[in-house]
Amino acid sequence: MNPSHIEHIGIAVRNLDDSIQFYEKVLGLQCYNIEEVKDQKVRTAFFQVGDTKIELLESTEEDGPISKYIEKKGEGVHHIAFAVENIEEKLRIAQDNGVRLIDKEPRKGAEGLDIAFLHPKSTHGVLTELCEDKTKRRINS
Repeated sequence: MNPSHIEHIGIAVRNLDDSIQFYEKVLGLQCYNIEEVKDQKVRTAFFQVGDTKIELLESTEEDGPISKYIEKKGEGVHHIAFAVENIEEKLRIAQDNGVRLIDKEPRKGAEGLDIAFLHPKSTHGVLTELCEDKTKRRINS
């Protein structure tokens, strides 16, 4: 697959505002974007750390995936996301190698990225997200 870098690390939190305070006041990071992704029932906050981002995820609905995750496992690391080019091809490669896909086709995620998740039962227990910024691909092509 040859990901170019870790795009972000997703962290499930109960309260986005309280969590932002920790990252800003204790770690000295600056939240640069807060966004709601309605179809995923989540509110996100982003911090840049070098070439990698931290994405805090707060559920907006009791039946949302982040709410269910926190109920089952508590707050903490939810997923790791890798930046890739040609996400559709990368999904085919994963599936051809026996990886169970949560998303068979990419969908829109936070920050306008095309995203798709690989099931943790196929990735040694780590929910893995593939991300592609198609705007950069068009600019660089």
